[in-house]
Amino acid sequence: MTPIPPPTGCLACGACCHSRSPTFVRITGKDWTRLGDRVEALAHFIGHRAYMRMQDDHCAALALRRDAADQPEYFCTIYEQRPQVCRDLQRGSLQCAAERELKSGLIGR
Repeated sequence: MTPIPPPTGCLACGACCHSRSPTFVRITGKDWTRLGDRVEALAHFIGHRAYMRMQDDHCAALALRRDAADQPEYFCTIYEQRPQVCRDLQRGSLQCAAERELKSGLIGR
């Protein structure tokens, strides 16, 4: 199988930030600390594990804006503090292609 070509940039995609699962982005203790004073708004516990909050089928830290051509741009409002799992995902990787393939119906709604 040939991987789907990556978008020109992550701002044009956002697939990795979308999910209907409240346990999609698990965070560690280091991630919790890194989120600093925004942690309570963006993360929560389900049982004894911490996760990023999800809203409208995407991570609560994801924001949408329109570029000059009125095209959507997806950007992380906590990019410098983002969880390690987000840091580890490489644009254009097989995991990135899988996210785009699986979530094409969630994005842009």
